[in-house]
Formats: sequence, C-alpha cells, structure tokens
Amino acid sequence: MVAKPKLYYFRGRGRMESIRWLLAAAGVEFEEEFLETREQYKKLQKGGRLLFGQLLLVEIDGMVLTQTRAILSYLAAKDNLHGKDLKETVRIDMYADGTLDLMMTVVLAAFKPPKEREEDFALIMKKAKSRYFPVFEKILKDHGKGFLVGNKFSWADIQLLEAILMVEELNASVLSDFPLLKAFKTRISNIPTIKKFLQPGSQRKPPPDSHYVEVVRNILQF
Repeated sequence: MVAKPKLYYFRGRGRMESIRWLLAAAGVEFEEEFLETREQYKKLQKGGRLLFGQLLLVEIDGMVLTQTRAILSYLAAKDNLHGKDLKETVRIDMYADGTLDLMMTVVLAAFKPPKEREEDFALIMKKAKSRYFPVFEKILKDHGKGFLVGNKFSWADIQLLEAILMVEELNASVLSDFPLLKAFKTRISNIPTIKKFLQPGSQRKPPPDSHYVEVVRNILQF
C-alpha cells in the first residue's frame, strides 16, 4: 500500500495551502502533522529534514521535499495538471507564479499590526483589480476556453480559484467588473474534487486569526 503524502506545517494556510489545494484537486488523500511548539520545529531542523532550515516539509513518494514552488511543480506533473507539452507547462507555471505572488501578499499581511494590515489589504485590493484580475480576464477572453491553458483543467486553474477566493474574503464584490472570472470561479468550483474541498470539514484551512499568528511567531521567534 502506498503511503499517503504527509504535510508538516502550522495549523493554518501559509505557504502550505496551495499544496493542500493541489493534492485535493487531484483527488489525493493526505495526512498532516501540525507544529504547535518551537521544540517540534527545532527537532525537524536538527534531524536535517529541512533543507534550508525552514518550513514547509512534505513527505511523498519516498522523498522528503521542501520549497513550495518545487513541490507544487512536482505534484502538478505527477497528477497530469501541468500541460501536454513544454509550451503549455511554461504558461501554466507563469500564471501560477502570478497568482502565488498575489496570495503571498495576503498571507504576509496577517502578521502586520492592525493599521498596517488594513493598509496592506487596501493595496492588495487595488493590485487585484488593476494588475492581476484584468490579466486573467483577458487570458480567458483571448483563449476562449473554459480553462486558462489548453482544453484541460490544470494547476493554473486551481491556483487562480484559490487566489480569487482569498481576495473575496477581503471584499466579496471584487469580481464585479470581471464577468469571465466570475463564470470561471463557478465552473472550477464545481469540479467534483474541488467542490468536495470547499465543503465544511475538509482539510482546507480558514483565514489566519490571532491565535494562528501567535503560534507561528512563537515557533519561528520573529
């Protein structure tokens, strides 16, 4: 019996959430070990399992992997979500990198003081509506298909949906000027594996709260 992938991270989104999304979308069951103390983190470091001394960590296919983008790329290729050829693959990577950049600004804002956090959220909304979402609206229009690349669901589609939902948590009307993205959101959300992941009780994590921020600060000591 093949062991399930095992994810080591905090009990929250952070850099691990996109990996959870990709595994869930591919229909892959996974286990999680949540770090709650600095001692757990130091044990992983001393054991040499954190390549550059930092989280995240994923055990899969007999390997111990770190570095978010490398893991995402591996999973996408493994689960046939990375395009039919190199030209599709590079476009998928390019679009996924763009959405990851947007999502990381949301993730990092949670660790700012309240006033700075609100300023960051306002800037995120501005960037989403003026820089990121117009690009994807145009891509959907020009491509004329149900997906961002080719005629098949890919990693880029998964991550764009994740980004849309994260930004909608800040402002529910953010897609009001983007009809193709609104339709895309509905379409991708109804793919069975993703629909399941969006249901209550799944391994999808909620937005970061003060407890999550405190735990991460205590473990990483920053």
